[in-house]
Amino acid sequence: MEQNHGILMDSGTNELEIVEFTIGQSKFGINVIKVREIINPLPITPVPRSHPNVEGIIELRGEVLPVINVADAIGFPPSNEPAYDKYIVTEFNKTKMVFHVHTVSQIHRISWAQIEKPNEMYQGLETQITGVVKHKGEMILLLDFEKMVVEINEETAISKKKLNHLEQREVSKKPIYIAEDSPLLRTLIKDTLKEAGYVNTLFFENGKDLFEDISSNINSGKKLTDFVKLIITDIEMPQMDGHHLTRKIREDKVLSELPIIIFSSLITDSLKHKGDQVGATAQVSKPEIGELVQLIDKYIL
Repeated sequence: MEQNHGILMDSGTNELEIVEFTIGQSKFGINVIKVREIINPLPITPVPRSHPNVEGIIELRGEVLPVINVADAIGFPPSNEPAYDKYIVTEFNKTKMVFHVHTVSQIHRISWAQIEKPNEMYQGLETQITGVVKHKGEMILLLDFEKMVVEINEETAISKKKLNHLEQREVSKKPIYIAEDSPLLRTLIKDTLKEAGYVNTLFFENGKDLFEDISSNINSGKKLTDFVKLIITDIEMPQMDGHHLTRKIREDKVLSELPIIIFSSLITDSLKHKGDQVGATAQVSKPEIGELVQLIDKYIL
């Protein structure tokens, strides 16, 4: 695999590395940060009555991990040469799992600015694609792995049920800006925060749009805290990721006081330092919406 090292040791550069893999003749990508290792197929133990996209379970160094067939999940035919298939071992949403793909080719370093949102013709709540990378005359599609997992296990989804431990709450009209690229998650977060009393939320598809909106308001003479009192941001987003957004806000004298909560599937013990480096006020892993609400209560201006 081709890979250069160095730049991505730093946080907030608005860059990422993706592992390119194939299903059939199509090229797809997954963020390297999600990947623990890539292995050859191991013997699978089928699990009765499991989801149709789950092939079964494997044992890997003492851990039992589910195997998700990516071709089945996206409606593609099986591999023509299964002997050459690969397993991508991942960790996100505080969960380890394995994705069965057809081949793994190389690693690319790219900027989030190179990643385009799927066109509205093939974008919607049901899409499996979160972004399109144009690379050397070809297109690499970034799959929504979180959505794949939610379809298999609804317990990994953001839901109002996770607010059950919170006491009766008052309605707050304090304005909150939220950067989240998934249409499905935008809806879930909006509905859940509304249930928690936070009714004044404004959503953006990426960090770039959010930052430009804040800058536009400031340039028109508005006082910062009159229109936003806290920011919630995902990490993985086209155009500008959450780490780069956080860094830009912290480096701006006018904006630096804003509380920023990173709410992402990539908040793990081994990755939390990246948010700390760019000055995040707090970080919480999806789908822990109850913990997110408590952090909003604590830090909102």
